[in-house]
Amino acid sequence: MALAASHRLQDGVLAVETMTRFALAVLALGSGVYTYLGVRSLLDGSPTAIFFAAIIYSASVSVAIYAFWSYMARFYPHVTGAAFRGALIGVMALGCAMIIAMSSWLNAAALAGSAALEQHLAETVQDYTADLDQAHQNALAAQSLLPDIQRTSERFSRLAEDERQNGALTGTTGSGSVVQLLSQMSAQLSELENGIIASRERVATLFDEGRAHLATMRSLVSAPGAVAPRSDAFSAEVVALSGVITSLEQTSIAPSVKRAAEDLSLGFIAPVADGRGADLADRQDQVMQTIRASVSAQSQVLSQAADDILSRETVPERRFVPLSSAEAVLRYAADFIPAWAGAISIDLLPAVLVFILAIVHGAMRRQEERLPFAQRITAAELLEALEVQRALGRRGVDVEDALQSAEAEAERERERDASNITSLDMSAKAPRKGPPA
Repeated sequence: MALAASHRLQDGVLAVETMTRFALAVLALGSGVYTYLGVRSLLDGSPTAIFFAAIIYSASVSVAIYAFWSYMARFYPHVTGAAFRGALIGVMALGCAMIIAMSSWLNAAALAGSAALEQHLAETVQDYTADLDQAHQNALAAQSLLPDIQRTSERFSRLAEDERQNGALTGTTGSGSVVQLLSQMSAQLSELENGIIASRERVATLFDEGRAHLATMRSLVSAPGAVAPRSDAFSAEVVALSGVITSLEQTSIAPSVKRAAEDLSLGFIAPVADGRGADLADRQDQVMQTIRASVSAQSQVLSQAADDILSRETVPERRFVPLSSAEAVLRYAADFIPAWAGAISIDLLPAVLVFILAIVHGAMRRQEERLPFAQRITAAELLEALEVQRALGRRGVDVEDALQSAEAEAERERERDASNITSLDMSAKAPRKGPPA
């Protein structure tokens, strides 16, 4: 039964030998084709030079893969020693690493290069979207100061009107020094208010322009067709969007608010009291001192608010770097694991065939070792032995006598070797005599 199973395994190995060679050739050819597609995306130069260079490289890869796995399939199953088999496994691991380095990553670039480039463009759009939003928020941060400035300006204007109509501050109606100072402060704050409102319109215009660039970039990411022309157009939109983001950063009104707030306090110039009576002049001086204190407090509030806005994190400088399909596949390898698995499998699948052959040959050797010699010998070996016996008979040599002589000679050799070995058994030796007394 064991002999029949061994013969069936041997017949199976012979039957799949042609299929094994065919499979190795097809896999090597397929890897070469995808390697050709991957190499073309990396080379620069004339189309003719790129074509021949890619053909030569892909052909070299195909021949190398076929030769390597043919060698492994031919020799590895027949190596039985643990040391030699371990050495071949080390060689196989080195060869697999070299195949992945010269072919598999290019195969992955051919399989998922366009998708990886689109992934790169999509992530770039997300980054620039976040930058545009941050620049827009920084530019609009000063708008939060507008209600306080409007309220302060209206308060100064209302006090000036009350002083003019009713003498609410000095007790004397008319337009005097107090009215003049209050109107002056209200006018300065109104100018700052108008500057903030004007910047709001500028910021809105720039933000709309930036969103238009982002919309174009998103359409380029998802548009059909070759990815290389879309990447070029995408780069142009990135440059334009970077300019918009820079303009938004420079449009912030916060520095102007800080300078205006400091001018309110440092540039405060109170007019001379113009009251005709000493009592009215004293009241005007007292009111102007109160106005000065109020303006100083308002200046500190606006200056602190402007400092808080200016201390916000600015938009980091970003630079878009176009990638080739192979570079994109390497950078975003975690997002394209199926493509990498297919690219590596087409190169390393022959290793499975090699191990199958090794297991089958190991099973055949184990089955044959358990059989008697008479069952292990083949018909060809039997015919060869009979031919040797006939040749010895023609020369007058008796095979049985020769065998007996060989056995006797072997026995004498064993006895001779045994006699040459010094015994270490001390109990069998006579006691050593000492020197005479």
